[in-house]
Amino acid sequence: MKNIIERTVYYADTDMYGVAWHGAYLRWMEQGRVEWCEQAGVSLLDLKENHDITIPVVNINIRYKASAKLEDKILITTEIESCNSLTATFRQKITDKATGKLFIDSTVEIVATNNQGKLYRKMPEELLKIFGVKG
Repeated sequence: MKNIIERTVYYADTDMYGVAWHGAYLRWMEQGRVEWCEQAGVSLLDLKENHDITIPVVNINIRYKASAKLEDKILITTEIESCNSLTATFRQKITDKATGKLFIDSTVEIVATNNQGKLYRKMPEELLKIFGVKG
C-alpha cells in the first residue's frame, strides 16, 4: 500500500533564504507515516491505549537530493519496504508536485515497544497484519 500526501512549504519550514530547513523533512516524513497508518485503518493512539504498543523510530537514512523552496507544493510518498519479526522499514520520498523533482529519498526503521519502552522481541500480530506480513 502506498500513501501520498500533499503539503506546502511554509515560511516556518525554511531558512532566511527560503530553502526548506533539513529538519522540516523529518516532520513531513512523520506526517506521511502517521497518515499511512491511518489509511491502513490503524490509530496510533488506539495502539498505545488499548494494545500497549508504540512504534518508535530506531533508524533513519535520508539522502538529500535537492532543496524544496518556500511555497513549493510537495508530495510525501510513504510505503512499507520490508517487515520482519522485529522491525518494519518504511520507504519515503518527497518530491516536487509540479515537476516530480526528488528532494529526499529515505528509509525509516521502526520497532514495537510497550508503553514503558520495553522492546517486543517479536512484532505483535496486530502490526504484522498491518504491515502485510502473515504471522
